[in-house]
Amino acid sequence: MEPQEGSLCAQHCLNNLLQGEYFSPVELSSIAQQLDEEERMRMAEGGVSSEEYRTFLQQPSVNMDDSGFFSIQVISNALKVWGLELILFNSPEYQRLGIDPINEKSFICNYKEHWFTVRKLGKQWFNLNSLLMGPELISDTYLALFLAQLQQEGYSIFVVKGDLPDCEADQLLQMIRVQQMQRPKLIGEEAAQSRDHRLTRSDVDQAIEVNHPFDGTGMLDEDEENFQRALALSRQEIDMEDEEADLRRAIQLSMQGSRRSELSGSLPQNVPQSSHSSQTDSLSSEELRRRRQAYFEKQQQHLQQQEQTPNLQDKATLSSSTPEPGGDMSEEDMLQAAMNMSLESVRNHLNSEEEK
Repeated sequence: MEPQEGSLCAQHCLNNLLQGEYFSPVELSSIAQQLDEEERMRMAEGGVSSEEYRTFLQQPSVNMDDSGFFSIQVISNALKVWGLELILFNSPEYQRLGIDPINEKSFICNYKEHWFTVRKLGKQWFNLNSLLMGPELISDTYLALFLAQLQQEGYSIFVVKGDLPDCEADQLLQMIRVQQMQRPKLIGEEAAQSRDHRLTRSDVDQAIEVNHPFDGTGMLDEDEENFQRALALSRQEIDMEDEEADLRRAIQLSMQGSRRSELSGSLPQNVPQSSHSSQTDSLSSEELRRRRQAYFEKQQQHLQQQEQTPNLQDKATLSSSTPEPGGDMSEEDMLQAAMNMSLESVRNHLNSEEEK
C-alpha cells in the first residue's frame, strides 16, 4: 500500500488498486495533457475566433493542477490500459443490476480532490486509503454500510469492472485470513496527538508556574531540601552559640557574686555596702585577680591550721585538690578551686559539729 505523498492521491489510488507501482505522476500528467488537447480540438470545431474557444483557452486544465490532482477522466483512461472500466456505483444503470457489493472486486472513492481504493484481497475487503498508516480491514457485513456512509458524506463511488492483475497479497490472503485488533491511525494523527499532549503539558507547566512563579530565587526540590537542611544546621549552631553565651554570662555573674562576697568579708563592717559595690566596679581585672589570689592563700592557710590532725589522707586530698597559689590560673581554674575549697570547708564544718 502506497502512503500519501503530497496531493498525488490519484496516483496512490491507482497503484493501490493494481498493487504495484504502475503509474507515475509524469505518466498521469501525459494522459491529462492528452485529454486537454482532445477537448481543445473539439472546442476549435466551433471556430477558433469564437468567444467560447477564447474562454476555454484562458481557463486552467480541468484534468490536473499543480497540486498533483488528477480528474476521474485521467483515472478512467489510465485503467483502460489494463482493460478496466469504471461504473458509477449509485447510477440507475448499476442499481438496476442489483449486484451485492461483496460480489465485486474493488471500488474507487472520490471526495473533492481525494481518491482512495477499497479492494478485496483474497477473501477479505480492505480500505486502502493512502491517508491511513496501513490497510483497514472491512468485514463483509460492514462493507455495504461503509459504502452507504461514504455516499452520505458526499463521496462519489465507482465500481471497477474487469480482471485486476495478479498480486502477491491476493495470492497469500487466498490461503489465510487476517484479524485486525485496532484500526490504523490516520497519517499525522499520532503526531497531532503528541503535539496536543505537549501542548497540554505546556499548559500544566504554565499553570504550575502561575501558582508558583519562578522569580529567579526559586530552587528545585533537591536544592530546596538542601537549603532547608543547611538552614536547620545554622539554627542549631546559633542555638549552641546562644547557649554558650548564656553559660559564659552565668559564670561571669557567679564570679562577680563571689568577688562581692570576698570583698564584703575583708572590708570593715562599718563600711556602707553601696560604697563597697561602687569600689568593686571600679577595680581593674588585674587587681581582682591579685585579691582573689590573696584570698585563696588565706583560705588555704586557714584550712591547713584546721587540718593539724593525724588524718594524712585528708591532707593528701586537700593538697591534690588545692591549686598552687603561686602560679598563674585562669578564671575557670580559680572558680573550680574555689568550689572545691568551699565543699571542703563545709565537710570540715560538719566534722567539727559532730565532734562537739
